[in-house]
Amino acid sequence: MPELPDILAYLDALRPRVVGQPLRSIVVKSPFVLRTVEPGIDECEGKAVRAIDRIGKRFVFELEDDLFIVVHLMIAGRWRWAPAGPARPIAKVGLAVFRFDKGVLHLVESSKEKRASVHVHRGRDGLAIHDRGGVDVLTCPAGEFAGRLRAENHTVKRALTDPRLFDGIGNAYSDEILHAAGLSPVRLTSKLTDDEIARLFEATRRTLRFWTEKLRAEFAGRFPGPGEITAFRPDFAVHGKFGQPCPVCRTKVQRIRYADNETNYCPRRQTNGTVLADRSLSRLLKSDWPRSVEEWESQR
Repeated sequence: MPELPDILAYLDALRPRVVGQPLRSIVVKSPFVLRTVEPGIDECEGKAVRAIDRIGKRFVFELEDDLFIVVHLMIAGRWRWAPAGPARPIAKVGLAVFRFDKGVLHLVESSKEKRASVHVHRGRDGLAIHDRGGVDVLTCPAGEFAGRLRAENHTVKRALTDPRLFDGIGNAYSDEILHAAGLSPVRLTSKLTDDEIARLFEATRRTLRFWTEKLRAEFAGRFPGPGEITAFRPDFAVHGKFGQPCPVCRTKVQRIRYADNETNYCPRRQTNGTVLADRSLSRLLKSDWPRSVEEWESQR
């Protein structure tokens, strides 16, 4: 799922292309993607885009006549931009087409489980349903960050990715943040010391700012192409790097798998050498599951 740095990169690419431009036409290719009935999406046609912003991980297009289009890409949704001209359909993955004078914006989703959504609202009051309440970690003060962490007792990984607490952090960047902070993903927030929270606060800001600037530089002057907004970047430290060496200490990156997600971490840097039980395998291996870096290395 695109997270804060990815969303900001998309916004930087979208603004010069569509803000101030009339939305000439909208074609919904997959009916399931449109989740509202009133106002009709056809009412947006011909209206100029006044601004584009975000609510958490959702894109908000503000149009004339107090109309708003809210798009949530979910896990596999992405934006594609094509030059002005006849809109060529994108087979199978195309969900909707937004035509502007400068070009054509495609909403696509490369997944069988279609989860991306489009909502149309009249007036800002309708946007409230999309606001989960999470704070922007790049602007919130340290005290508010600490208060939200301690509001409920969860693992720090879950807390960072909870949209009710924090805004725009998902599976990929939470792994990178926790690695930078040197904290275990399963450490309970109630157990965090003041020093650990301060370290996590700084690591969160530093990581998100670093990747935001890196992506802005990468996409400067162009629109992100297919596959370029991804949760698996070659220069990530740990996310998606299972079995590869930690860039800090060279210990092999480990993982915890659950449902369709995977948490990656460095056991030496983050868990004092302890290998956390992978639920999908520990049920099979039971007491044979390695509990330390040394045990793990001896079995590989």
